[in-house]
Amino acid sequence: MKIRKRTIALLIYFFLLMLPIYWMLNMSFRSNADILGYFALYPKDITFANYMRIFTDKAWYSGYLNSMIYVTINTLISLSLALPAAYAFSRYHFVGDGQIFFWLLTNRMAPAAVFLLPFFQLYSTFGLIDTHIAVALAHCLFNVPLAVWILEGFMSGVPKEIDETAYLDGYSFPRFFIRVFLPLIRSGVGVTAFFCFMFSWVELLIARTLTTTNAKPIAATMTRTVSAGGLDWGLLAAAGVLTIVPGALVIWFVRNHMAKGFALGRV
Repeated sequence: MKIRKRTIALLIYFFLLMLPIYWMLNMSFRSNADILGYFALYPKDITFANYMRIFTDKAWYSGYLNSMIYVTINTLISLSLALPAAYAFSRYHFVGDGQIFFWLLTNRMAPAAVFLLPFFQLYSTFGLIDTHIAVALAHCLFNVPLAVWILEGFMSGVPKEIDETAYLDGYSFPRFFIRVFLPLIRSGVGVTAFFCFMFSWVELLIARTLTTTNAKPIAATMTRTVSAGGLDWGLLAAAGVLTIVPGALVIWFVRNHMAKGFALGRV
């Protein structure tokens, strides 16, 4: 009886979880007039016009490309900086290590709006406004501390004796780190890459402030659906569905590492 109740509760949970996604998918295959005209559980007259507009209008598909570019750059930079930093926190004790570690986390806690003006003035001085690297570097402010925090938990779970044994076997530090240590924490790297990608992908305030046209993200482009006639619900729904796809693909590629990673470390 108890198992049956858990099964029913789980089914209800997944139903409520998937309902918004299904409804957005349903709206994406309907015209705006159709959506506003009547209530429907499924599209009676399926149309691909919303998706065709996104794939053919440069103002739309360039938003996806811009987002993918700066999110990928940010993920690579965040991991490159976080891996050696997390290793230092997990293996060495130095003056102020606890305070520095806490300071890193406070950058993640602070609202993005606090850093908008300093970022805007700094990047304006160096001519980086409306570039992909500007957004990627700005997102490092909250992704690098998160990556360090997650990776340090995984690295602390690896015995230090492995490091010592590798040094006795003649491994240099770069060779040891790449050939021996990274494979041991690949689950943590996969989970960290997932979080860095997703947090950078969904962030809007900094990305919208630091870009105008050339590097404008899709989240900012979606505001173009607002006009004097109201919202273009079908187009907005289609853009929302396509926005979910990159995150789903990332989950698919790191799924084998995420299952183990969520059970270990600081996730």
